[in-house]
Amino acid sequence: MTKTENEVIQECLDKFIECANTLKDDGIKPKLVSHAMMCASTVYITYALAGNDGYLADADQDRVVDVYKKELQQIQAIKKRNQA
Repeated sequence: MTKTENEVIQECLDKFIECANTLKDDGIKPKLVSHAMMCASTVYITYALAGNDGYLADADQDRVVDVYKKELQQIQAIKKRNQA
């Protein structure tokens, strides 16, 4: 059975969180783990959109920031609903 795009995304997300938790359990502060993950994500999105030797134009950077902001807002809305 072929996985949907959302299933693949969730599987990758779970692996990233597992890796982050392993780093935290190894004694690295969650804030530092988070910063490293954010840095890795920005490096990888540049690669995914512009290739290994490319870079993002200002407009593309703005679109990436908008996507990150939208994702953050969605996660926070879910967390708020779960607190109610």
